[in-house]
Amino acid sequence: MAATGNPYEKLLKTMNINGKRFKYYDISVLGEKYDRLPFSIRVLLESCVRNCDNFQVLEKDVKNVLDWESNQNVQGGVEIAFKPARVILQDLTGVPAVVDFAAMRDAVKGLGGNPDKINPICPADLVIDHSVQVDFARMPDALNKNQELEFERNKERFQFLKWGAQAFDNMLIVPPGSGIVHQVNLEYLARVVFTGDVLHPDSVVGTDSHTTMINGLGVVGWGVGGIEAEAVMLGQAISMLLPKVVGYKLVGELDPLTTSTDLVLTITKHLRSLGVVGKFVEFFGPGVEALSIADRATVANMCPEFGATVAHFPVDERSLQYLSQTNRSADKIKIIEEYLRATKQFRDYSNPAQDPIFSEVVELDLSTVVTSVSGPKRPQDRVSVSVMKKDFQDCLTNKVGFKGYGLSPAQLATSGSFSFSDGKTYSITHGSVIIAAITSCTNTSNPSVMLGAGMLAKKAVENGLSVLPYIKTSLSPGSGVVTYYLRESGVVPYLEKLGFDIVGYGCMTCIGNSGPIDDNIANTIEKNELVCCGVLSGNRNFEGRIHPNTRANYLASPLLVIAYALAGTVDIDFETEPLGKRADGSPVFLREIWPTRAEIQEVENKYVIPGMFKEVYEKIEEGSATWQALDVPKGKLYGWDPESTYIKRPPFFDGMTKDLPPIRNIENARCLLLLGDSVTTDHISPAGSIARNSPAARFLADRGLTPREFNSYGSRRGNDAVMSRGTFANIRLVNKMAPSPGPRTVHHPSLQVMDIFDAADRYAKENVSLIAIVGKDYGSGSSRDWAAKGPFLLGIRAVIAESFERIHRSNLVGMGIMPLEFLPGQNADSLGLTGAEQYTIKVPEDLAPQHLLTVQVDNGTSFQVKVRFDTEVDLTYYRNGGILNYMIRKML
Repeated sequence: MAATGNPYEKLLKTMNINGKRFKYYDISVLGEKYDRLPFSIRVLLESCVRNCDNFQVLEKDVKNVLDWESNQNVQGGVEIAFKPARVILQDLTGVPAVVDFAAMRDAVKGLGGNPDKINPICPADLVIDHSVQVDFARMPDALNKNQELEFERNKERFQFLKWGAQAFDNMLIVPPGSGIVHQVNLEYLARVVFTGDVLHPDSVVGTDSHTTMINGLGVVGWGVGGIEAEAVMLGQAISMLLPKVVGYKLVGELDPLTTSTDLVLTITKHLRSLGVVGKFVEFFGPGVEALSIADRATVANMCPEFGATVAHFPVDERSLQYLSQTNRSADKIKIIEEYLRATKQFRDYSNPAQDPIFSEVVELDLSTVVTSVSGPKRPQDRVSVSVMKKDFQDCLTNKVGFKGYGLSPAQLATSGSFSFSDGKTYSITHGSVIIAAITSCTNTSNPSVMLGAGMLAKKAVENGLSVLPYIKTSLSPGSGVVTYYLRESGVVPYLEKLGFDIVGYGCMTCIGNSGPIDDNIANTIEKNELVCCGVLSGNRNFEGRIHPNTRANYLASPLLVIAYALAGTVDIDFETEPLGKRADGSPVFLREIWPTRAEIQEVENKYVIPGMFKEVYEKIEEGSATWQALDVPKGKLYGWDPESTYIKRPPFFDGMTKDLPPIRNIENARCLLLLGDSVTTDHISPAGSIARNSPAARFLADRGLTPREFNSYGSRRGNDAVMSRGTFANIRLVNKMAPSPGPRTVHHPSLQVMDIFDAADRYAKENVSLIAIVGKDYGSGSSRDWAAKGPFLLGIRAVIAESFERIHRSNLVGMGIMPLEFLPGQNADSLGLTGAEQYTIKVPEDLAPQHLLTVQVDNGTSFQVKVRFDTEVDLTYYRNGGILNYMIRKML
């Protein structure tokens, strides 16, 4: 089926703004149904109308979105196609995308085409922010030292990305040391409205779950896997279920002593208990008006933690003021306002007549929000600071779980002593703070909490307070603007006096890049089995994420990070116990040094000004002197280094022909894996450290690397040889063909038990096709590109499942793997399948979506399966061998 013209051209109108004529699709004329739509759904509708070609986006998609009110309740959901306006990437997940684009250029050239045609079709921005870690802290040159180590560890990856910055059109690569991707998106990259040939709302998907932060500025955006991101970069639509929309009404005002962090932790607990997975959340009500864009962005950032797809704040007057503050041009702001008003996408939160229909409505009175932290193991476990001491003490003796460590009464008094580098001996016990980090775009994007932390630090120093020298304190701003206004406001010396020196511009402690702690401290914690703590202004605190030696981790505002660092423990009641003493011996309580919102606002209004944003972002693409000195090859084709263990040309296009190949049958295939229900992308996709006894470790060792140099799977996502060896390498994988849990399988007919990769490699040498047989909800969890790329590289041609997670099914299709579904009531057990058989699947040339196929088994039995190609687009991708191959042929 070929694309046709847009049947909604009749909605195309023009408007005059600033003396220029602009085209736009006037979706506001679609009547009462449109007026009742949530504002976030209006963005989906506009995209469907503008991109309708009756191939990727159908008229049915437009009608389904317009009929959201009735379709939201359809059992099983209503699927639509959506084309986001742009893509945003961070470096860990972005490297594979750039590798694929570079390999596509090679393939186009090899097939006689023009490789220069391979570029992102929609804008793509990549921010390098996931590589820097806190190796050095509490010293004036910590920033420089950490950045030097970052470049030393990641030189190959950075060289490749710098090549990509000059080789590809429509792709901006922001160098390391510039900031955190979501804060840079908020302060600089977000368009809000695109002003090209046709005006349309900004919308974005990103290869990071916290892409949702941009909803605070009124831009619909969420996180996706790498294959969906590459599809959007190549101009393709993504498939999604029309979501329910929870209306979250805010009334009242925040207490002068509470922060946006307290608000988001309150909302996270509330919505997690309500259950909003797979839903949109849209904020409304008079209380929204009182929240700054930075406050709203803080709330939207933690959307993944409460489980929703987006947490949306439609554009209003405050949004325009923020755009002006962050140095967007007056002309651009006028275009944004007039377009959004013309299409009824501009919000007045004080006007209830504008309130749309929601699937359900919940309400929060902002005046009920209290000073809070969340932990010790999950972001939704909010604790009021007023009861924090008791809560922590209860956690120590509660049975092991999200709120418990299972200590006996006799263990509660355990402590340990150690010698520190200053020559003194210190004692720590349960609750002792070991790491205190002001980190993460969740909070560093918000001047009120950052300046508030600086003002608290100033008062603390003036009252003679200090932080114990062994606590690893750090400050990692989300952009250069933060450093600018902290310096201008005069609080930096006080932060440094307390040990909060700037250590880098990146995610750092929030993603576990907290770096090492002193060996003597680590040994003391381990020897005495202490429950020591990390306190951070981040968004996730799952056990083991922040640091192996901080068993308890609490999310808190930057102000509370400093407060707990000053106290040296979380086992404190701030109301009755002082932080420390003045020189005269008098106690200093937290309430004495805590700034009010009004005090903070006065400083913010004075020092957070457009000129700062202009100065910082004018130079955003330049990077540091080290980045500028990186020597990279010129030209549009990448010069692959065959010795590199980080960057490698993937074999996705090896043997590809210009003409569409005939559909091949799957003959006498072997089963590589026989899996049960709820196999997640965590089981499939390589992640974390590389085990020393794994195929990936052997591969790296054979190339002369020591275990210290293995690094992580995340850092090696650009090398398919490493990633394919790490596919299904999860030690908790239960393969029913193997004798015990782990990444093992049985090779047939030899009956040899071996690592999954080694078995796949042996089958490849024997020219044997492979399938996987799995249970229900295969591929659930976060969408990950290597959960589909890895199986493809192992030689898996088809996956037979009881059911698929929706996005993972789409990713398998995108890699040219056939998703097949058992008929209702059937599965491997009911059919007596053991994985020892051989399977033949005849695939007809006239294959159609949802076609039934017969699987012949070499034991003389057969069974039918449904082909889960759900659309003509799916079938087109499969016939081409995957979405990337389809795009290559399209460019020839």
